[in-house]
This record gives sequence, structure tokens and C-alpha cells, in this order.
Amino acid sequence: MGTSTVTAPARVLIVEDDPNLSGLLGAALQMEGWEVEVTGDAAGAEEAVERFRPDVAILDVHLGPGPDGLALARRIRNRGDLPFLFLTDRVTIEDRLAGFESGADDYLAKPFNLAELVARLRVILSRRGLSRSDVLEIGGLKIDESGRRVLVEGEPVDLTRIEFDLLRTLASQAGRVATKSQLLSQVWGFESYDENLVQVYVSSLRRKLGRCGALLHTVRGVGYVLREA
Repeated sequence: MGTSTVTAPARVLIVEDDPNLSGLLGAALQMEGWEVEVTGDAAGAEEAVERFRPDVAILDVHLGPGPDGLALARRIRNRGDLPFLFLTDRVTIEDRLAGFESGADDYLAKPFNLAELVARLRVILSRRGLSRSDVLEIGGLKIDESGRRVLVEGEPVDLTRIEFDLLRTLASQAGRVATKSQLLSQVWGFESYDENLVQVYVSSLRRKLGRCGALLHTVRGVGYVLREA
């Protein structure tokens, strides 16, 4: 079995004062193979920047008591060149401009799709030479992430956007079991919680992948894993 890997795990700092959201983000990014540190305020973030030495940070614009995300971003920028992405429910042009003027590399409005967040982080990490190879391979299955193409034993397979994102998510953590709730968060986003969706799309993927559909294994009562028999 072969899958692409990074030369070293990328380190991601999450600065988010909503413990539910930060917990989901942390678990999702760890499943991508990244090292994750989570903190809920500016003081903790500044300490983590010095100790954890992250490669990229995710900052919530609305933090609790103390400096908000914009002020924190300016302080981080004054100390070094750590790239970061803003998460916010502020969606006006003025708010976005304020975010970029504070030094943000990217800006994502809530609610967001986890697959999109991961894709944006990969773009930022690629600028630092820490991105995965664009191609994931296992058995006779080849997934070209940048081209969003899938080949089964050299032949292209036509997948929908969700089918591709689901397959890419499972391939990025090949050999590790993903629960249905984890896949719902990573592929569909926080607004979807019908676990039957995952089963339907896995069944569709198995059909479309033909002989390589056997790489998709059901772990009864838990979720799914992509691995060779």
C-alpha cells in the first residue's frame, strides 16, 4: 500500500474560544496527519506561538476577554512571519479588508465546510514546502487532489464533488478508521448530521470504483476505512 506523506507533520495552531468548534477542528486536522495545538485566548496563543512553533494558525476574529483576533494577528505579525487564516461570522467587504490588512493569508466565513478549510490550509502550507504530494495512491486507486481526478487501474472515474471529497478524506488517512460523525464534519460541514448520508455515498463510491471498491471497508458500529485487504 502506498500513500503520499509530508516530510514532517505540519503544526497547526487553533485559536478559538468556542470549545465545541475548536474540538471538532482539532480532531479533523489531526486526522489529516497534522500536529495540532488548541487555545482559546490571545495570551494562550502568544505563548503557543513561542513554544509550539506552528507552521500555520487559525484565528477566530471574535475571541473572549482580552485582545480580539485582529489585534492578536497584528501582534503575531510584528514578531514574525507566521501565516494564518481567519475564521469569522463577519461577512462584509469592510470586515474582510480589515482581516487582510491585519496580515491574514486567507479568510473563511462561518459556517464553513471542513473540506474547504483543509484545502485552504494546504495552499498556505504549500508555500512553506509542507504540503502533501498532490497524488494519493493505494492499490490500483490513484487520487489526483489538485486536478480532482480519480483513476482506477489507469482509467478515469467520474465522481460528484461530495464523492470525491469523501474518497480524498478517507485516502488521506488510509489505514485509520473514520467514524460517520467525523466524515460528516469533514466532508459535509457542521450543518449536516444525518449519518445515513455517509452510508449512501460510500455505497455509491464502491459501485463507481469497481474492483477498487473493495478498498472501502465498513467497520461495523464505527465507520469506514480505506485500506487494502
